Amino acid sequence: MTMKSIAINILVFLSVMAVWSCRRQGGAETPQGNVTGNEYAKGFKISELSSGVRLLDIHDPEGVQAETFHYALIPRGSGLEAPEGYTAIEVPVRSVVCMTSLQLSNFIRLGLSDLVTGITSTRHLKDSTVNAQLRSGHTKKIGIEGNFDREVIMALSPDIILVSPFKRGGFEALRDAGAPTVPHLGYKELTPLGQAEWLKVTGLLTGHEREAAAAFDSIAVRYNSLKARVDSAAVASGRRPKVFSGEMRGGNWYAVGGRSFLAELFRDAGADYFLKDNTESGGVTLDYETVFAAASDADYWRIVNSHDGEYTYDVLRASDERYAGFKAWKDHGVIYCNMNEKPFYEKMPVEPDVILADFVSVFHPSLLPGREPVYYHLLDK
Repeated sequence: MTMKSIAINILVFLSVMAVWSCRRQGGAETPQGNVTGNEYAKGFKISELSSGVRLLDIHDPEGVQAETFHYALIPRGSGLEAPEGYTAIEVPVRSVVCMTSLQLSNFIRLGLSDLVTGITSTRHLKDSTVNAQLRSGHTKKIGIEGNFDREVIMALSPDIILVSPFKRGGFEALRDAGAPTVPHLGYKELTPLGQAEWLKVTGLLTGHEREAAAAFDSIAVRYNSLKARVDSAAVASGRRPKVFSGEMRGGNWYAVGGRSFLAELFRDAGADYFLKDNTESGGVTLDYETVFAAASDADYWRIVNSHDGEYTYDVLRASDERYAGFKAWKDHGVIYCNMNEKPFYEKMPVEPDVILADFVSVFHPSLLPGREPVYYHLLDK
């Protein structure tokens, strides 16, 4: 064997060893791109190494918080390691603790409720499967934000704990529970479809990527199809009703800003939100006078609350006599959802197409004649 051929063989051997080392350690591979192709969600990116390890990078969809989170999703039993700077999570995960109803909604939508072994508040929980799991002990209550039962969480020994890290909820205490805390930032997305697209993250973590992608794609098709019909109708008629939202609580009026996903829903449903020029994406606190000046002439008023018994215009006025001064009260234009009766928080985040249709049925009823409301209905008395 010549010196040249020996040198070539050595180079080939070293190249093979380098590739093998990268696959074992994950330290020097270059991700192959955003493999999910998320179109609406701004808070996550998924890429893949040639070894089959997926990299999940999570950041604030609004770009306000600088902190980012990095996870390497390791095929269970593969023995592969996470690249530097990434927290390893073996997938598919087998047990999950959910801290919010939005997170839980993803598992319910994908038929994966059995993976949820811990949840927080159950006040408005309607899902029969999850309630049965609570009764049987398969799923445990782990306390509330700011007062988690750390011992219960540790006893559950979940594979991951889904958290909302930019809320004040005592999440730092969970870092010692023995499981990775993974942010689910769907609540910070600024569009309804962006929020729903976090289904793909849940699918990736649980080994149900195709199902999650198919579920989201069907949601997006229905949503965009109806939105296109609304846009055409609004242009043809020149009509965009005005809508406002919220109620007085403790001397303040609580609403959401003009960049929120709810404001986007109103726009897509062919209505003008009374704070459409506001630049806030989260909740806003206003005084009554400010709201009345901006919304006294609004056609519709969206209200979500938990009321025992029948909710009527008289019940609404009884909570504050000044409400009777709004055009929407006088003309019976209140769009209402009662969380005591509807699975609002546990399903709404992954059914933006259904919410959109509820609003369109009110704002432009000729587009969906005879449709029965699912979450919101127009109060008639």
